[in-house]
Amino acid sequence: MKTIEDPAVLEAFEKRLREELIETVRLIDESREYRAPVELDQQSVGRLSRMDAMQSQAMAQDITRRRLHRKIAIEQAISRIRDGEFGYCAECGEAIAVRRLEVDPTFVACVRCAP
Repeated sequence: MKTIEDPAVLEAFEKRLREELIETVRLIDESREYRAPVELDQQSVGRLSRMDAMQSQAMAQDITRRRLHRKIAIEQAISRIRDGEFGYCAECGEAIAVRRLEVDPTFVACVRCAP
């Protein structure tokens, strides 16, 4: 049975988190052009095309906002690994089930304390 105290388990979670962090940062950088301001010149772009562009921009900004939140959560999880706090509930202090962390290693609460 896997436990959070097992160094190999912690190492695997840290590797997974670092890989996800790299990918998240790449996606944030890659979407920069989609978040750019929409040109409001009606001579070069029709009204409906401009509205589509503005909607696409808003969706790209929302996705980026979620990716930034995820990036912060990943960085905090990596920090908890470094500080020896990873895998323990922030509310009650009990160990979070490894299976729960396998679903999302950024979880900070056990099933009982999760909102």
